[in-house]
Amino acid sequence: MKITRLAGALGAEITDFDLKTVQTQKDAEILKKLLTEHSVIFFPEQRLNPEEHIALGRLFGNLEGHPNLTNAQKHPEIFELHASRGGIANEWHTDLTFQEFPAKMSILKMVKCPEYGGDTMFANLCTAYDALSDPMKNMCDGLTALHDAHPHNKPDQMAIHPVVRVHPKTGKKALYVNEHFTRRIVELEAEESLSLLTFLQKWVHKPQFTVRYRWKQNTIAFWDNSTTQHCVLGDFDTERIIQRVTISGDEPKPSIPLPRWESILHQQARGRQDGWAAMSGALARKDRQLFQHFRKNGKL
Repeated sequence: MKITRLAGALGAEITDFDLKTVQTQKDAEILKKLLTEHSVIFFPEQRLNPEEHIALGRLFGNLEGHPNLTNAQKHPEIFELHASRGGIANEWHTDLTFQEFPAKMSILKMVKCPEYGGDTMFANLCTAYDALSDPMKNMCDGLTALHDAHPHNKPDQMAIHPVVRVHPKTGKKALYVNEHFTRRIVELEAEESLSLLTFLQKWVHKPQFTVRYRWKQNTIAFWDNSTTQHCVLGDFDTERIIQRVTISGDEPKPSIPLPRWESILHQQARGRQDGWAAMSGALARKDRQLFQHFRKNGKL
């Protein structure tokens, strides 16, 4: 096995290793250690068929199909995406953060890639958090954010997660907001939320926190969804086919005990004599989604 680091922040390419030999939990331990160290790892020239791909994924946990997008694969555990002329997820995101229990990790096979373009960029969310100033870390530690599946035309699928989560194994802190699924900061007024989210999203994508990978056919990648974001570059005009298995996750744990502050809606209701009854009819557009989520989950 040869391990080649790809960038200072994250990423390694593993050669002279056949993933077909990974058949037991003990075999998988070496991959888990590599993933913990590098956050995203790439294995070129692999020949796994769909059944072997699924079996490999199950060594890391329970598998889940995509909750919203149609699948071209006969295997429900595999999400297959055909794209041409840039038809891909070209916004930075962590997989499925609109779910209460977001994906833990993903294993993707590049079935067919364009002659040029279609690279994927990954960002290290722990490195991004560590580089923040102490006052900004302190504020972010105490905040939560609302995520939804609006990009899948399912805005009613929502979840609230800490802005800073801790890795379940290493305990490292990671910024857990993304431009694709994160809608607002729960404790802040809408304009405050927009300003902070815009800053954090741009911050995470700074070059020193990222790696860019040029795909080849039959490369298989593993990435840790608790510590990374990714984005596909849409600079191609021929077919790009990927197959992905997704390992189910658990509830993201905050870096400090929460709640630290009340939600903005509770703050606003506290200052009104008529409380929630009047607010429900007078909420600003930007607050309605948060109100609907709280009402649906009995938090009003």
